[in-house]
Amino acid sequence: MKKVPSKILALLMAVSVFGCVSSKTGFTPGTYQGTAQGFHGDITMEVTVDSGRILSVQAVEHTESPGISDPAFERIPKAIVDGQTLAVDVVAGASFSSRGIIDAVTLALEKSGADITALQNKTASSKAVRRDSKTETADVIVIGAGGAGLAAAIAANQSGATVIVLEKMPRAGGNTIISGAAYNAVDPSRQIPLGIEDSVDLHFTQTYEGGDKVGDPALVRTMVENAYPALQWMESLGMEFTPTVFTVLGGLWPRAHKPVKPLGTGYIDTDLEYINSHSSQITLLLETEATELITKNGRVTGVKAKGLSTDYVFNANKAVVIATGGFGANIELRDRFNSMWPALTNIKTTNHPGATGDGLVMAEAVGANLVGMEYIQLLPMGDPDTGSLSGNIEQNVENRIFVNKSGNRFVDEGARRDVMTKGLFEQQDAFMWVILDRHSYPNPDVKNNFNETIAELIAQGRAYGANSLDDLARQIGVNAENLKAAVADFNRAVETGGPDRFGRTLFQDKIDTPPFYAGAREPTVHHTMGGIQINTRAQAIDKKGNVIPGLYAAGEVTGGIHGSNRLGGNALADIHVFGRIAGTNAAAEK
Repeated sequence: MKKVPSKILALLMAVSVFGCVSSKTGFTPGTYQGTAQGFHGDITMEVTVDSGRILSVQAVEHTESPGISDPAFERIPKAIVDGQTLAVDVVAGASFSSRGIIDAVTLALEKSGADITALQNKTASSKAVRRDSKTETADVIVIGAGGAGLAAAIAANQSGATVIVLEKMPRAGGNTIISGAAYNAVDPSRQIPLGIEDSVDLHFTQTYEGGDKVGDPALVRTMVENAYPALQWMESLGMEFTPTVFTVLGGLWPRAHKPVKPLGTGYIDTDLEYINSHSSQITLLLETEATELITKNGRVTGVKAKGLSTDYVFNANKAVVIATGGFGANIELRDRFNSMWPALTNIKTTNHPGATGDGLVMAEAVGANLVGMEYIQLLPMGDPDTGSLSGNIEQNVENRIFVNKSGNRFVDEGARRDVMTKGLFEQQDAFMWVILDRHSYPNPDVKNNFNETIAELIAQGRAYGANSLDDLARQIGVNAENLKAAVADFNRAVETGGPDRFGRTLFQDKIDTPPFYAGAREPTVHHTMGGIQINTRAQAIDKKGNVIPGLYAAGEVTGGIHGSNRLGGNALADIHVFGRIAGTNAAAEK
């Protein structure tokens, strides 16, 4: 949440009291506000005008993603003031935020009596930016600077290749940097001391069967066998994980590793440290959007791209790696391929705004086969206002329950993600409360998996706390007797070890120690399991089943690994295992 300092706001509001209409421009001098929809919620912009000019444009309040949306809030207001026009370009990778800013400014200017049509048609007074053309060459070109792309770039460089990484967003990180960051891997060094029995075969079985046996068994086997070696590889680069493991939502087993740094920042920081220290061999270009794969005699040989002021041709001596992520933020593509869920048009997403499926379009244009596109994963854990995973109060699967608006449990809270979400859709308003107690938050300053303390969440009205279940029920508006019965039912199952009447088998502590906490959640689009078909070498496959020479793919842009449902914690394993494989093999191309 960002706000204009109160003194400046008061001064600007005072200006608006003395406005008068200008016959020349139609402006009524003063200060006006407009609010429009951004990517994660409302954006409120403030505009100050005099009788002849737009004097200032600034953000009053918004909940857009920090870093991702920042360039839009910096550039668009400046472009509007500099050009005295609403005909300004959106910022690549932050198009939803950009349009929200422009729409909010438009609404504010309407209040001033401005001629909106003239402002929308007016050519900016500043000179148009002249576009340059440039050609660059490297051994490997990587499209996308999320977890998979950066892993591919590092692995390629470690294999002796020079690398150029293209990222359309203003920052690196993709979905990885805003993820819950759980990483599944069979890890005896952490699991055995906790009394956890696990095996690669069990991880394979749970992944393959958890995706309804739709995934390619060879790809699943490659992922589970290489998950721990890839984790060790990351640790060799400086990545740090906590010394324990846990069961992540929909992960089915306690094998999820938690980074020391919050969210996915540890992965991306580690990658960028390597890239920065090898800058003579790896070039990372932000705000550079790949638009087309270049082919010659059936082989992918490079990439065409657009920068802010430059049109590029990037030639690859060896190969191209596509790591552009999924299409969870592309409503049109979601609706086109969705066959599993009710209409997704009004369902928010956990994804960053750049997850729009660009790589799928480019790959299909050169003959790549797309598989499993109908398999779209929803989580029951979206913030009701933004769809993001932030604000989720759960710490692990074993110590919390879900209740609906009546205060009743309705599903096995340790089940697959699709099972839990389908159960949630059957509840009133597809809405639930996560209920837990002091076992998850021994003190108010304990943070959730998104670097937020429970005290902060309560202060923001995003969570509720009480010393009794009766008081908690009153605060969240559910039937107290139902809530107490739901907790008692769960506690009895903890004593017996289950399964309970929902079939739940994952338990640890009772919910019996105040303070008790509740957090609201709704369904949200989280992951797209479909994408480019690849083999175990991460080579892209065409519609006839043949390898496309010179083209590799890794991460959420690929399909065939997770089947119809992805286990929680498997995405981070997937992107690093196959990112590493793609980079290594791309560097070895002849």
